[in-house]
Amino acid sequence: MVASLPRSIRIGSRKSQLALVQTYWVQGELQKLFSDRNFEVHTMSTQGDKILDVALSKIGDKGLFTKELEVGMLNGDIDFAVHSLKDLPTRLPEGLMLGCVTEREDPADALVVHENFKDKQLDTLPEGAVVGTSSLRRLAQLRHHYPHLSFKDIRGNLNTRLQKLDSGEFDAIILAVAGLKRLGMGDRIHQVIPSEVSLHAVGQGALGIECRTNDPEILNLLKALEHQPTAYRCYAERSFLRELEGGCQVPIGVNTVLDGDHLTLTGMVASIDGQRLIKDSVTGAATDAEAIGIQLAHKMREQGATEILQQIFAEVRPEA
Repeated sequence: MVASLPRSIRIGSRKSQLALVQTYWVQGELQKLFSDRNFEVHTMSTQGDKILDVALSKIGDKGLFTKELEVGMLNGDIDFAVHSLKDLPTRLPEGLMLGCVTEREDPADALVVHENFKDKQLDTLPEGAVVGTSSLRRLAQLRHHYPHLSFKDIRGNLNTRLQKLDSGEFDAIILAVAGLKRLGMGDRIHQVIPSEVSLHAVGQGALGIECRTNDPEILNLLKALEHQPTAYRCYAERSFLRELEGGCQVPIGVNTVLDGDHLTLTGMVASIDGQRLIKDSVTGAATDAEAIGIQLAHKMREQGATEILQQIFAEVRPEA
């Protein structure tokens, strides 16, 4: 009797260039580790990829870049999906889980400038300079520190945003360091924005691989790619965001530092106009990462974070 070959593993991905670079990296790493298995990439477009003429914050963020992939997993069309972890909601549909967090690239934000401003840094851009960002988190922090600058929403994939910058529509734009580096565009990074100015998004720079909860075979494969130090940091960040009941499109920023067995999580909540900004930190054992996030969320609530977030939800999505 001939033994049957193990089934092919189907990996779900968005169609964007960055998503595919990240997914093919995961495919390659798994293929090296499990050479007897076959890993196939299946692509699909998400709502966030299709709606490009509306600010992200006004669309809503429940699965904006993930829902179609999640339906594919629940239907059995794909076995797992590769996400930029910052796009993955902190509350997942029943039957799905975060199966793996990969080693993090630099999670910082980057300033990319038009050639007319190559001699400038963020703090020396002239008054009224037009800075593009689609992130309320970046917007709120930059308005807080640089109220003299003018900010304008920018949508589209990374290449589209760079084209808009180079054409003169913007004087500068803010992008993630990780995305630029993964696409081989690290030379476009004009300045890495320090965390004192802009705390990064929850999970930024890491990949999150989502899978079914009842599929131990897939989960065992994915665990081979888990990077524990990154996982500790990201679990703390995600529990902080979840406890504050904030989505991906709200002005909540974080920074995590792992020092031996101890993890320090710094969090920020700001009003969209940048007038109010609350920041605090909690340190604890890395193995208690989720508890650290919850503790920090409670500290921030005591300082007024709830009121800020309620006001933002009323402003951004008044129909909600």
